[in-house]
Amino acid sequence: MQRYQRIFTIVLDSLGAGEMPDAGKYGDEGSDTLGHIDSSVEHLNIPNLARLGLANLHPLSHVEAVERPWGYYGKLMEASVGKDTMTGHWELMGLRTTKPFKTFTDTGFPKELLDELSRRTGHKIVGNKAASGTEIIEEYGEHEIATGDMIVYTSADSVLQICGNEETFGLEELYRCCEIARELTLKDEWRVGRVIARPYVGKRKGEFKRTSNRHDYALKPYGKTVLNALQENGLDVISIGKIKDIFDGEGITESYKSKSSVHGMEQTIEVMDEKFHGLCFVNLVDFDALWGHRRNPVGYGEELERFDEKLGLMLPRMKDSDLLLITADHGNDPTFRGTDHTREMVPLLAYSPSMIGCGLLPTQDTFGAVGATVADNFKVKMPEGTVGESLLPEFQ
Repeated sequence: MQRYQRIFTIVLDSLGAGEMPDAGKYGDEGSDTLGHIDSSVEHLNIPNLARLGLANLHPLSHVEAVERPWGYYGKLMEASVGKDTMTGHWELMGLRTTKPFKTFTDTGFPKELLDELSRRTGHKIVGNKAASGTEIIEEYGEHEIATGDMIVYTSADSVLQICGNEETFGLEELYRCCEIARELTLKDEWRVGRVIARPYVGKRKGEFKRTSNRHDYALKPYGKTVLNALQENGLDVISIGKIKDIFDGEGITESYKSKSSVHGMEQTIEVMDEKFHGLCFVNLVDFDALWGHRRNPVGYGEELERFDEKLGLMLPRMKDSDLLLITADHGNDPTFRGTDHTREMVPLLAYSPSMIGCGLLPTQDTFGAVGATVADNFKVKMPEGTVGESLLPEFQ
Protein backbone atom coordinates (compact mmCIF):
# COMPACT_ATOMS: atom_id res chain seq x y z
CA MET A 1 0.00 0.00 0.00
CA GLN A 2 1.28 3.45 -0.90
CA ARG A 3 1.69 5.60 2.17
CA TYR A 4 1.52 8.94 0.36
CA GLN A 5 -0.51 9.79 -2.74
CA ARG A 6 1.50 12.91 -3.56
CA ILE A 7 5.12 13.83 -2.85
CA PHE A 8 6.39 17.41 -3.19
CA THR A 9 10.18 17.54 -3.52
CA ILE A 10 11.54 21.10 -3.39
CA VAL A 11 15.19 21.80 -4.25
CA LEU A 12 16.52 25.01 -2.69
CA ASP A 13 19.18 25.36 -5.36
CA SER A 14 22.63 25.57 -3.68
CA LEU A 15 21.59 25.54 0.01
CA GLY A 16 24.54 23.49 1.26
CA ALA A 17 24.73 22.45 4.91
CA GLY A 18 28.47 22.16 5.54
CA GLU A 19 31.55 20.83 3.77
CA MET A 20 31.73 17.29 2.45
CA PRO A 21 34.51 15.05 3.82
CA ASP A 22 36.25 15.35 0.43
CA ALA A 23 35.78 19.14 0.14
CA GLY A 24 39.58 19.56 0.17
CA LYS A 25 39.84 17.90 -3.25
CA TYR A 26 37.71 20.73 -4.61
CA GLY A 27 39.38 23.54 -2.67
CA ASP A 28 36.21 23.97 -0.60
CA GLU A 29 37.41 23.36 2.96
CA GLY A 30 35.43 25.50 5.38
CA SER A 31 32.46 26.07 3.10
CA ASP A 32 29.06 26.20 4.78
CA THR A 33 26.35 27.93 2.77
CA LEU A 34 23.59 27.80 5.40
CA GLY A 35 25.82 28.58 8.37
CA HIS A 36 27.57 31.51 6.74
CA ILE A 37 24.32 33.03 5.51
CA ASP A 38 23.01 32.89 9.07
CA SER A 39 26.13 34.50 10.50
CA SER A 40 26.09 37.25 7.85
CA VAL A 41 22.61 38.62 8.55
CA GLU A 42 21.34 40.46 11.59
CA HIS A 43 18.32 38.22 12.05
CA LEU A 44 17.23 35.31 9.87
CA ASN A 45 13.45 35.03 10.10
CA ILE A 46 12.57 31.49 8.94
CA PRO A 47 10.02 30.18 11.47
CA ASN A 48 8.54 27.52 9.19
CA LEU A 49 11.88 25.98 8.27
CA ALA A 50 12.69 26.06 11.99
CA ARG A 51 9.46 24.17 12.76
CA LEU A 52 10.58 21.49 10.30
CA GLY A 53 13.87 21.08 12.17
CA LEU A 54 16.40 23.08 10.13
CA ALA A 55 18.06 24.64 13.19
CA ASN A 56 18.03 21.25 14.92
CA LEU A 57 19.93 19.84 11.96
CA HIS A 58 22.40 22.71 11.60
CA PRO A 59 22.97 24.97 14.63
CA LEU A 60 22.26 28.58 13.67
CA SER A 61 23.08 31.71 15.64
CA HIS A 62 19.87 33.55 14.70
CA VAL A 63 17.39 30.65 14.61
CA GLU A 64 16.54 28.57 17.66
CA ALA A 65 16.15 24.82 17.52
CA VAL A 66 12.66 23.63 18.43
CA GLU A 67 11.89 21.14 21.16
CA ARG A 68 9.76 18.94 18.92
CA PRO A 69 10.14 19.47 15.16
CA TRP A 70 7.16 18.72 12.95
CA GLY A 71 9.01 16.05 11.01
CA TYR A 72 12.36 14.45 10.23
CA TYR A 73 15.63 16.06 9.28
CA GLY A 74 19.05 14.89 8.15
CA LYS A 75 21.97 15.43 5.78
CA LEU A 76 22.80 13.85 2.43
CA MET A 77 26.33 13.41 1.11
CA GLU A 78 27.08 13.49 -2.61
CA ALA A 79 28.39 10.26 -4.11
CA SER A 80 28.97 11.72 -7.58
CA VAL A 81 32.13 13.40 -8.80
CA GLY A 82 31.46 17.13 -9.16
CA LYS A 83 29.32 19.83 -7.62
CA ASP A 84 27.12 21.13 -10.40
CA THR A 85 23.38 21.38 -10.94
CA MET A 86 22.92 18.41 -13.26
CA THR A 87 25.13 16.12 -11.19
CA GLY A 88 23.19 16.98 -8.03
CA HIS A 89 19.71 16.67 -9.52
CA TRP A 90 20.48 13.48 -11.39
CA GLU A 91 21.80 11.94 -8.18
CA LEU A 92 18.68 13.04 -6.28
CA MET A 93 16.80 10.78 -8.70
CA GLY A 94 19.29 7.93 -8.45
CA LEU A 95 22.00 8.51 -11.08
CA ARG A 96 25.55 8.69 -9.79
CA THR A 97 27.97 10.59 -12.05
CA THR A 98 31.50 9.18 -12.05
CA LYS A 99 33.02 11.28 -14.87
CA PRO A 100 32.74 15.05 -14.40
CA PHE A 101 31.44 17.25 -17.21
CA LYS A 102 33.91 19.46 -19.10
CA THR A 103 34.56 22.93 -17.75
CA PHE A 104 36.34 25.78 -19.53
CA THR A 105 36.54 28.22 -16.65
CA ASP A 106 40.25 29.01 -16.89
CA THR A 107 40.84 28.75 -20.63
CA GLY A 108 37.62 29.71 -22.37
CA PHE A 109 36.31 27.55 -25.19
CA PRO A 110 38.70 26.12 -27.80
CA LYS A 111 39.15 28.06 -31.04
CA GLU A 112 38.01 25.05 -33.06
CA LEU A 113 34.65 24.97 -31.26
CA LEU A 114 34.07 28.71 -31.57
CA ASP A 115 35.07 28.75 -35.25
CA GLU A 116 32.56 26.03 -36.01
CA LEU A 117 29.86 27.71 -33.90
CA SER A 118 30.44 30.98 -35.72
CA ARG A 119 30.33 29.31 -39.12
CA ARG A 120 27.13 27.41 -38.34
CA THR A 121 25.27 30.32 -36.76
CA GLY A 122 26.51 33.10 -39.02
CA HIS A 123 27.54 35.28 -36.06
CA LYS A 124 30.97 36.43 -34.96
CA ILE A 125 31.68 35.68 -31.30
CA VAL A 126 32.77 37.96 -28.46
CA GLY A 127 33.41 37.20 -24.80
CA ASN A 128 34.65 33.62 -24.44
CA LYS A 129 35.59 33.78 -20.80
CA ALA A 130 34.23 32.88 -17.39
CA ALA A 131 32.06 35.75 -16.22
CA SER A 132 28.98 36.84 -14.37
CA GLY A 133 26.01 36.94 -16.73
CA THR A 134 25.03 40.46 -15.74
CA GLU A 135 28.60 41.75 -16.01
CA ILE A 136 29.25 40.30 -19.46
CA ILE A 137 26.05 41.87 -20.78
CA GLU A 138 27.20 45.23 -19.44
CA GLU A 139 30.56 44.70 -21.15
CA TYR A 140 29.35 43.52 -24.55
CA GLY A 141 25.63 44.34 -24.77
CA GLU A 142 26.04 47.59 -26.71
CA HIS A 143 28.56 45.89 -29.03
CA GLU A 144 26.15 43.04 -29.74
CA ILE A 145 23.30 45.43 -30.50
CA ALA A 146 25.50 47.43 -32.89
CA THR A 147 27.13 44.49 -34.70
CA GLY A 148 24.97 41.38 -34.32
CA ASP A 149 27.94 39.55 -32.80
CA MET A 150 27.09 36.80 -30.33
CA ILE A 151 28.12 36.90 -26.66
CA VAL A 152 29.45 33.51 -25.54
CA TYR A 153 30.71 32.88 -22.01
CA THR A 154 31.04 30.21 -19.35
CA SER A 155 31.26 29.98 -15.55
CA ALA A 156 32.68 27.64 -12.97
CA ASP A 157 29.94 25.21 -13.99
CA SER A 158 29.99 22.95 -17.05
CA VAL A 159 28.06 25.37 -19.25
CA LEU A 160 28.23 27.26 -22.52
CA GLN A 161 26.02 30.34 -22.26
CA ILE A 162 24.90 32.61 -25.09
CA CYS A 163 23.42 36.08 -24.50
CA GLY A 164 21.02 37.67 -26.96
CA ASN A 165 19.06 40.90 -26.83
CA GLU A 166 15.41 39.99 -27.33
CA GLU A 167 14.70 43.18 -29.28
CA THR A 168 17.68 43.12 -31.67
CA PHE A 169 19.25 39.65 -31.72
CA GLY A 170 15.82 38.01 -31.35
CA LEU A 171 14.65 35.26 -29.01
CA GLU A 172 14.12 32.65 -31.73
CA GLU A 173 17.53 33.39 -33.21
CA LEU A 174 19.08 32.98 -29.77
CA TYR A 175 17.39 29.62 -29.33
CA ARG A 176 18.52 28.53 -32.82
CA CYS A 177 22.13 29.37 -32.00
CA CYS A 178 21.92 27.49 -28.70
CA GLU A 179 20.55 24.40 -30.44
CA ILE A 180 23.55 24.46 -32.78
CA ALA A 181 25.89 24.88 -29.79
CA ARG A 182 24.22 21.93 -28.06
CA GLU A 183 24.78 19.76 -31.12
CA LEU A 184 28.44 20.74 -31.33
CA THR A 185 29.10 20.18 -27.63
CA LEU A 186 27.96 16.58 -27.76
CA LYS A 187 31.52 15.77 -28.84
CA ASP A 188 33.52 14.27 -25.97
CA GLU A 189 36.24 16.93 -26.06
CA TRP A 190 33.67 19.75 -25.85
CA ARG A 191 31.02 17.92 -23.80
CA VAL A 192 29.45 20.46 -21.43
CA GLY A 193 26.51 19.67 -19.18
CA ARG A 194 24.30 22.50 -20.40
CA VAL A 195 24.02 25.10 -23.11
CA ILE A 196 22.01 28.03 -21.75
CA ALA A 197 20.18 30.76 -23.66
CA ARG A 198 20.45 34.00 -21.67
CA PRO A 199 18.12 36.61 -23.21
CA TYR A 200 18.10 40.20 -22.04
CA VAL A 201 16.45 43.53 -22.84
CA GLY A 202 17.64 47.14 -22.80
CA LYS A 203 19.46 49.49 -25.16
CA ARG A 204 22.51 50.70 -23.26
CA LYS A 205 24.74 50.07 -20.25
CA GLY A 206 22.94 50.45 -16.96
CA GLU A 207 19.61 49.50 -18.55
CA PHE A 208 20.28 45.88 -19.49
CA LYS A 209 18.17 43.30 -17.66
CA ARG A 210 17.98 39.54 -18.12
CA THR A 211 14.51 38.12 -18.80
CA SER A 212 12.71 34.97 -17.68
CA ASN A 213 12.94 33.46 -21.20
CA ARG A 214 16.11 31.59 -20.27
CA HIS A 215 16.24 28.10 -21.74
CA ASP A 216 18.57 25.26 -20.77
CA TYR A 217 19.67 22.67 -23.31
CA ALA A 218 20.91 19.83 -21.15
CA LEU A 219 22.39 16.48 -21.92
CA LYS A 220 19.98 13.61 -21.53
CA PRO A 221 20.66 11.56 -18.38
CA TYR A 222 22.97 8.68 -19.27
CA GLY A 223 20.47 6.19 -17.83
CA LYS A 224 16.95 5.95 -16.52
CA THR A 225 16.09 7.80 -13.31
CA VAL A 226 13.33 7.45 -10.76
CA LEU A 227 11.38 9.96 -12.87
CA ASN A 228 11.33 7.47 -15.75
CA ALA A 229 10.23 4.70 -13.40
CA LEU A 230 7.33 6.79 -12.12
CA GLN A 231 6.21 7.81 -15.59
CA GLU A 232 6.43 4.27 -16.95
CA ASN A 233 4.20 3.08 -14.11
CA GLY A 234 1.46 5.59 -14.93
CA LEU A 235 2.28 8.09 -12.18
CA ASP A 236 2.30 11.85 -12.57
CA VAL A 237 5.65 13.68 -12.62
CA ILE A 238 5.05 17.43 -12.49
CA SER A 239 8.10 19.67 -12.83
CA ILE A 240 8.33 23.30 -11.71
CA GLY A 241 11.22 25.60 -12.56
CA LYS A 242 14.16 24.20 -14.52
CA ILE A 243 13.63 20.54 -13.61
CA LYS A 244 12.41 19.68 -17.13
CA ASP A 245 15.51 21.30 -18.64
CA ILE A 246 17.88 19.52 -16.25
CA PHE A 247 16.46 16.12 -17.21
CA ASP A 248 15.90 17.12 -20.86
CA GLY A 249 12.23 16.21 -20.43
CA GLU A 250 12.97 12.60 -19.47
CA GLY A 251 10.29 11.19 -17.16
CA ILE A 252 8.28 14.45 -17.01
CA THR A 253 4.52 14.33 -17.62
CA GLU A 254 3.68 18.00 -17.01
CA SER A 255 5.89 21.07 -16.59
CA TYR A 256 5.75 24.72 -15.54
CA LYS A 257 8.46 27.35 -16.10
CA SER A 258 9.02 29.80 -13.26
CA LYS A 259 9.86 33.50 -13.44
CA SER A 260 11.47 33.44 -10.00
CA SER A 261 11.75 31.28 -6.90
CA VAL A 262 8.79 33.07 -5.35
CA HIS A 263 6.79 32.37 -8.51
CA GLY A 264 7.90 28.73 -8.33
CA MET A 265 6.46 28.42 -4.84
CA GLU A 266 3.24 30.10 -5.98
CA GLN A 267 3.01 27.55 -8.79
CA THR A 268 3.64 24.73 -6.32
CA ILE A 269 0.81 25.96 -4.10
CA GLU A 270 -1.49 26.10 -7.15
CA VAL A 271 -0.53 22.52 -8.09
CA MET A 272 -1.63 21.45 -4.60
CA ASP A 273 -5.20 22.06 -5.77
CA GLU A 274 -4.77 19.56 -8.62
CA LYS A 275 -5.83 15.96 -8.19
CA PHE A 276 -2.64 14.23 -9.19
CA HIS A 277 -1.00 11.00 -8.10
CA GLY A 278 2.77 11.03 -8.02
CA LEU A 279 5.62 13.52 -7.70
CA CYS A 280 5.78 17.31 -7.93
CA PHE A 281 9.48 18.12 -8.39
CA VAL A 282 10.45 21.78 -7.86
CA ASN A 283 13.67 23.73 -8.43
CA LEU A 284 14.03 27.22 -6.94
CA VAL A 285 17.03 28.62 -8.79
CA ASP A 286 17.28 32.19 -7.46
CA PHE A 287 19.20 31.10 -4.34
CA ASP A 288 22.04 30.02 -6.61
CA ALA A 289 21.78 32.35 -9.61
CA LEU A 290 21.00 35.63 -7.88
CA TRP A 291 22.76 35.30 -4.53
CA GLY A 292 25.22 32.39 -4.34
CA HIS A 293 27.15 33.09 -7.53
CA ARG A 294 27.03 36.82 -6.86
CA ARG A 295 28.39 36.28 -3.35
CA ASN A 296 25.58 38.12 -1.61
CA PRO A 297 24.81 36.44 1.74
CA VAL A 298 22.29 39.11 2.78
CA GLY A 299 20.34 38.69 -0.45
CA TYR A 300 20.50 34.91 0.02
CA GLY A 301 19.09 35.26 3.53
CA GLU A 302 16.28 37.47 2.28
CA GLU A 303 15.47 34.88 -0.40
CA LEU A 304 15.27 32.22 2.32
CA GLU A 305 12.84 34.42 4.20
CA ARG A 306 10.67 34.84 1.09
CA PHE A 307 10.68 31.06 0.64
CA ASP A 308 9.77 30.56 4.28
CA GLU A 309 6.81 32.91 3.92
CA LYS A 310 5.47 30.87 1.00
CA LEU A 311 6.20 27.67 2.90
CA GLY A 312 3.94 29.03 5.62
CA LEU A 313 1.12 29.16 3.06
CA MET A 314 1.89 25.68 1.75
CA LEU A 315 2.05 23.69 4.99
CA PRO A 316 -1.58 24.22 6.10
CA ARG A 317 -2.80 23.11 2.64
CA MET A 318 -1.08 19.74 2.85
CA LYS A 319 -3.23 16.63 3.20
CA ASP A 320 -2.48 13.64 5.40
CA SER A 321 -1.64 11.75 2.20
CA ASP A 322 0.97 14.35 1.13
CA LEU A 323 4.71 14.21 1.84
CA LEU A 324 7.04 17.22 1.60
CA LEU A 325 10.79 16.75 1.04
CA ILE A 326 12.97 19.88 1.08
CA THR A 327 16.59 19.51 0.00
CA ALA A 328 19.34 21.00 -2.23
CA ASP A 329 21.60 19.96 -5.11
CA HIS A 330 25.01 21.35 -4.02
CA GLY A 331 26.39 24.28 -2.06
CA ASN A 332 27.23 27.83 -3.12
CA ASP A 333 28.62 29.57 -0.06
CA PRO A 334 28.15 33.32 -0.70
CA THR A 335 31.00 34.15 1.70
CA PHE A 336 33.50 31.87 -0.05
CA ARG A 337 36.25 32.86 -2.49
CA GLY A 338 35.48 32.92 -6.19
CA THR A 339 31.99 32.43 -7.59
CA ASP A 340 31.89 28.65 -7.90
CA HIS A 341 29.59 26.10 -6.29
CA THR A 342 30.94 24.53 -3.12
CA ARG A 343 31.28 20.83 -2.36
CA GLU A 344 28.87 20.42 0.55
CA MET A 345 26.38 18.09 2.12
CA VAL A 346 22.77 19.11 1.66
CA PRO A 347 19.88 19.19 4.13
CA LEU A 348 16.79 17.01 3.95
CA LEU A 349 13.59 18.02 5.73
CA ALA A 350 10.66 15.60 5.58
CA TYR A 351 7.13 16.42 6.72
CA SER A 352 3.58 15.15 6.40
CA PRO A 353 0.55 16.12 8.52
CA SER A 354 0.06 12.39 9.14
CA MET A 355 3.46 11.96 10.81
CA ILE A 356 3.36 11.23 14.51
CA GLY A 357 7.11 10.96 14.96
CA CYS A 358 10.04 13.30 14.40
CA GLY A 359 13.80 13.44 14.77
CA LEU A 360 17.24 13.17 13.24
CA LEU A 361 17.73 10.86 10.25
CA PRO A 362 20.97 8.95 9.69
CA THR A 363 23.33 10.82 7.35
CA GLN A 364 23.00 9.27 3.90
CA ASP A 365 25.97 8.53 1.64
CA THR A 366 24.12 9.68 -1.48
CA PHE A 367 21.55 12.24 -2.56
CA GLY A 368 19.84 9.24 -4.15
CA ALA A 369 18.06 8.57 -0.85
CA VAL A 370 15.46 11.09 -2.07
CA GLY A 371 14.65 9.22 -5.26
CA ALA A 372 14.76 5.87 -3.46
CA THR A 373 12.23 7.14 -0.92
CA VAL A 374 9.93 8.34 -3.70
CA ALA A 375 10.21 5.04 -5.59
CA ASP A 376 9.62 3.01 -2.43
CA ASN A 377 6.52 4.99 -1.57
CA PHE A 378 4.94 4.44 -4.99
CA LYS A 379 6.06 0.80 -5.14
CA VAL A 380 8.05 1.19 -8.34
CA LYS A 381 11.36 -0.53 -8.99
CA MET A 382 14.47 1.64 -8.97
CA PRO A 383 16.03 1.61 -12.46
CA GLU A 384 19.10 -0.56 -12.94
CA GLY A 385 22.32 1.10 -11.80
CA THR A 386 20.69 3.76 -9.62
CA VAL A 387 21.80 4.45 -6.06
CA GLY A 388 20.12 5.25 -2.76
CA GLU A 389 18.28 3.60 0.11
CA SER A 390 14.72 4.55 1.01
CA LEU A 391 14.12 6.58 4.15
CA LEU A 392 10.42 5.70 4.19
CA PRO A 393 10.83 3.14 7.02
CA GLU A 394 12.24 5.98 9.20
CA PHE A 395 9.04 8.02 8.93
CA GLN A 396 6.49 7.29 11.66
